[in-house]
Amino acid sequence: MLVLTQLLGAVALLIWGTHMVQTGLIRAWGGPLRKALGQSVKSRFTAFFTGMGITALIQSGTATTLMVAGFVGQGLITTAAALPIILGADVGSSLVAQFFSLKLVWLSPLLILIGVLLYRANRSQQSRQAGKATAGLGIMMLALQLIGSTMAPISHSDAIQVIFQSITGDTLLDILVAACLTFVAHSSLAIVLLVATLVGNEALSPLLGLALVLGANMGSSMSPLLSGVGSGSNGRQVAIANLVFKLCGIALVAPFIKHAGPWLTYLGDTPERQVLHFHVLFNVFTAAVFLFLNVPVANLCAKLCKSANESRQPHQTKYLDEAALESPELAIACAAREAMRMGDMIDEMLRDTESAICENDDAATRRVEDSEVVIDILYKSVKNYLMRVERDGLSTEDNQRWVDVLSLTINLEHIGDVIDKNLMDLARRKIHNQRVFSETGNVEIHDLHQRLISNLRLGLNLFMRPDVKNAQRLLDEKTQFNQLERRYAENHLQRLAEQRVQSIETSSLHLDVIRDLKRVNSHICSLAYPILENAGKLSSKQPQVVIKTKRYPKSAHIKGA
Repeated sequence: MLVLTQLLGAVALLIWGTHMVQTGLIRAWGGPLRKALGQSVKSRFTAFFTGMGITALIQSGTATTLMVAGFVGQGLITTAAALPIILGADVGSSLVAQFFSLKLVWLSPLLILIGVLLYRANRSQQSRQAGKATAGLGIMMLALQLIGSTMAPISHSDAIQVIFQSITGDTLLDILVAACLTFVAHSSLAIVLLVATLVGNEALSPLLGLALVLGANMGSSMSPLLSGVGSGSNGRQVAIANLVFKLCGIALVAPFIKHAGPWLTYLGDTPERQVLHFHVLFNVFTAAVFLFLNVPVANLCAKLCKSANESRQPHQTKYLDEAALESPELAIACAAREAMRMGDMIDEMLRDTESAICENDDAATRRVEDSEVVIDILYKSVKNYLMRVERDGLSTEDNQRWVDVLSLTINLEHIGDVIDKNLMDLARRKIHNQRVFSETGNVEIHDLHQRLISNLRLGLNLFMRPDVKNAQRLLDEKTQFNQLERRYAENHLQRLAEQRVQSIETSSLHLDVIRDLKRVNSHICSLAYPILENAGKLSSKQPQVVIKTKRYPKSAHIKGA
């Protein structure tokens, strides 16, 4: 019982060390790593080697897959361009296992010491996270030493041999067992190193070790897919493609496992090296087969995801990937994409609002009401998702991005409320009473709607790509919009003075509509203020628009009431 406890504790320590390295490096240099991934897609070979290098650094193919899936989900790169990165990530993960198999006993305590000193000596978040990653490397090497020392005395025990023989022997079963263990551990590296250590201590046969390595590879592709169930993101195509790669590779290799005995000597001098070299060769073989088939595989995955996306209800989130919460920067990007989806829905609501108000389209009012329900649900989902993001290790820039995403969703939700509770109430009253705006009044409201939609699109573009010039342009648009709102109100009063019947019948409705459109525009233009404030371009005194007003007879105001 004591030996089993020691073994399980060492395995847990290995998994925890892997987690420390992954989270430490991503939080310390997540921005540059994501930038390198995003810029690597110009060539499939560049993408392949970039994925291999970054995975070798952060020691997690799953983390690399999630980052790439985030890019695809945001529409920054295509699925076909992302797949060579995934193939490189698998090779990079297998190379990391080679490094950890080296018997560098002295390196483990040294790395732990350096990591602790870095973590404690500097308050900089980057230095602390780098120290965490360094200590994690040492802990991983220490865990492997503990596993080896624990298994060495009992590896030749008859009882141990009987146990392993009773639960294994069938190649498919071995693969499934290792896949489940890898999914639970969320680390194929940890499982492969564990298998190699057990094979090296003769607790497992080399052929069994090969089958378990195949299972670890399959489990590594299941983790990003199953942990992101329900996200509905286009990025799921990347996870599906990774699973397709592994399943096809396993289908091609697994039948030959039982006949590989005579060839094992070509893989290495010791059973442990044979297992690790097989791990590398399997991923290199898979990459060689699929590196030039990335486009057909991407098309296949798009078809597989299409039916799932079509069956998704509008109120269900598409981009809030639960697995991305492991990487706060990626989670913020997912929330930003969902917020942009809300912006697209507000765009549709504004177009339907124009139809409802100007054309008395009753069907448009119902579409707006349905969209508002979805907006409220998405707002709550994004807000709750952001609250679950761990912000302690985030940079100042990422923290500001978190605030910007939350601010955008709040403004969009307020816009939805103004449209539904105010403008749609006015539209329903106008339709019920069968009122019609004057031709000139309709043209003015149409003009305000078009400017509003244009400002919304400029604001959303500004949210995705902050730019001082465009932020100032949006603020200028606010001034122009306010000026137009006053001018059109003045024009309406002029029509009242001229005793136009349509203007008199719809006076209150007309003025309330342009007032509420102004409120919507204010929420949109608020996106410019943080950018201008950070750039020092926001004046404490905003210019006031002065409009000369005419005097109208009192009778005109009375009739327009």
